[in-house]
Amino acid sequence: MLIWINGAFGAGKTQTAFELNRRAPSSHVADPELIGFAVHKMLPASARGDFQDRPQWRSAVIATLADAIAAHDGPVIVPMTLVEPDYFDEIMAGLAAEDVEVRHFSLVASPETLRRRLQARTGYWLGRAVGREETWAIQQIQRCVTALASERFAEHVDTDGRAIDEVVEDIAARAGLDLTHDRLPPVRHQLRRAVVGVRHIRM
Repeated sequence: MLIWINGAFGAGKTQTAFELNRRAPSSHVADPELIGFAVHKMLPASARGDFQDRPQWRSAVIATLADAIAAHDGPVIVPMTLVEPDYFDEIMAGLAAEDVEVRHFSLVASPETLRRRLQARTGYWLGRAVGREETWAIQQIQRCVTALASERFAEHVDTDGRAIDEVVEDIAARAGLDLTHDRLPPVRHQLRRAVVGVRHIRM
């Protein structure tokens, strides 16, 4: 089974994915953004737009996730914002053609919540230090919220006013995934969140 965790930037995809992975150690996290970074590195700067617009990214995501499913005995967790309907349909159809069972969840939050979360990130303050008033992620809030509200992007998981643990347990229950590890104590939980956040800073 592949568990795709979608959502606007700031919805908590990465934190949810890695906490779900910790609590279900038979799982594996596969981040399609890494393929996008590889595509960008092979292109001149003038050609580095949104890597999701490139057919080779979409085809590579399908092929690589199918390989990950085939190679791994447990569930594969995919944290990735994907809000362009045509791209979403292409990737989901491609995975279905590879006989990959996908459980798709969209983490949803209000624009105000998303902005507050993004402004609390290290990447936001690093951007401010070099003169950026808003990060690219903040600029995408309304586009993502509007797209993800449609039924195409169900199942929806509300994250407003909910802790990561609650979101993780909600997704696990819906997906039929057993959580073999308990919640972390508050201090260890915050430390882990900080470590995951630093490792995934996006400017």
